[in-house]
Amino acid sequence: MGKSKNKITTVLISGQAGEGVKEAGIIFGKLLSLSGQEVFVTTELPSLIKGGYIFSRISFSQEKVFSDYGNPCLKIDLEKELILFGQKSFHLPMKKLVEQAKAPPITKNSVALGALCYYFGLEFEKLKKIFEKTFKEKAQINIELAKKGYEYLKNLKLPTRGLLKSKAIGLPAGGLIDGNEALALGLVKAGLQTYFAYPMTPATSILHFLAKKQKEFGLKTVQPENEIAAVQMTLGSAFAGFRSACGTSGGGFDLMQETCSLAGMSEVPLLVIVSQRMGPSTGVPTHTSQSDLQLVRFSGHGEFLRIILAPGDPEEAYLLGAEALNLAWKYRSLVIVLLDKHLSESLATSFLDFSKISAKIGLASGRKIEEKKGLVFPGMKNVVVKAASYEHDEKGISTEDPLVIKKMQEKRFKKLQFLLKEQKSKETVKVYGDKKSKNIIICWGSVKGAVLESLKHLKKPAKVVQPLWLEPLDTGKIKSYLKGAKKIIDVEGNITAQLSSLIREKTGIEIKNKILKYDSRPFEPMELAKKINHFLI
Repeated sequence: MGKSKNKITTVLISGQAGEGVKEAGIIFGKLLSLSGQEVFVTTELPSLIKGGYIFSRISFSQEKVFSDYGNPCLKIDLEKELILFGQKSFHLPMKKLVEQAKAPPITKNSVALGALCYYFGLEFEKLKKIFEKTFKEKAQINIELAKKGYEYLKNLKLPTRGLLKSKAIGLPAGGLIDGNEALALGLVKAGLQTYFAYPMTPATSILHFLAKKQKEFGLKTVQPENEIAAVQMTLGSAFAGFRSACGTSGGGFDLMQETCSLAGMSEVPLLVIVSQRMGPSTGVPTHTSQSDLQLVRFSGHGEFLRIILAPGDPEEAYLLGAEALNLAWKYRSLVIVLLDKHLSESLATSFLDFSKISAKIGLASGRKIEEKKGLVFPGMKNVVVKAASYEHDEKGISTEDPLVIKKMQEKRFKKLQFLLKEQKSKETVKVYGDKKSKNIIICWGSVKGAVLESLKHLKKPAKVVQPLWLEPLDTGKIKSYLKGAKKIIDVEGNITAQLSSLIREKTGIEIKNKILKYDSRPFEPMELAKKINHFLI
């Protein structure tokens, strides 16, 4: 495909924990967004309770940016008070300027933001407006320090790197959003009423966002004592008739297994958000991975319907979050939305189409009495509601009769027939790139971003196939998109190629070419392009 005409610029902001590195990256991203740029922001922090170096990487361009890039053109170190332009470095006296203004030490990041504003030729007034919205009554001191950083860099008379003129009118600051917040908004749009979670990185910010907005959204958020309590309360809330969800990561989801199985037997809707981090055990809590696909596929014991959706960017997280809640209630089953740290906590320029989502309940239970009367809940007139962990008949009475057991197993799995039929009208798989190419790259989750960026640097055209529904896998579409392939390349963030194994299990197609990354860091597009090119030669 040759070199991309889409010029990507990357800036790196670093410093000690507590110096406002993450906030600086977000604010700079918003400033770029308001200036008509497409933006992707990631934050890398150590797995420490306190301290350590933090890095915020901001990649931007006039056109869509799907992932962050390495090799930044400019670096600002808040701790060392240095600005690095390539091999040249300059001192930016942030601490001195803050002390002169008698401001808190954390406001050093405002000085740095002012310098960035000047270097890239951005309008200071836009930065001022972001400060006013972000810091409110504390905005003025941050604005003053940003102005000092702006003027200091200006007085150095260094060559600047103004942005290419963009035809974009500028995006609203809210257009920059991470996967967790986007998913939370999708849940709310689909009628979420209660959310339960015990804090566990990288799913925690869903809880924080919904707790902060619970009055505005008209919902209830609860942080119980542990993950077992969280999932049990979610199931109990759904049994009582409230659209509910809970969120966690791999270790927390381990503790939820018995409740997942209880949901399968009792047929109470259960939606769990699982954001992956590097394992096993505590692993690397603040870094990313795609190693839990097999875990969620076989969650809980026994045979029952599981639905697994895996978005790859904030817009998909928004749409699939809503779809997951609707599916849980329609099929009265366990539904899992599988995220990862890179998607959960990276911000990207996104437009969430609120017109695409509504709270749809419907019913596909395979149980005639429910299809006639609809969903019933405790407290409703003239109904008796039961939810049994024991095998039971259609009236909820426990049984050991083999004929009834067989009938109930078949009844529960009848839902799968309805679901597979519904799949045909859903966007269960996405295709990008050259759709006629026989060179196919298959990926899932946040890896999609780096793969799409790598397309701009490939020597030969390629088609990208991204399954959104992993359980049940849409085998018909997968087979169709992989048909006639000259070369299939699987790209995943794990060591065992779990998507590749799933495809082989469900379709019989064996993918021999694999690019696997399992060092807890996301793929870097240029590095990934080199590896893909190796297979395409």
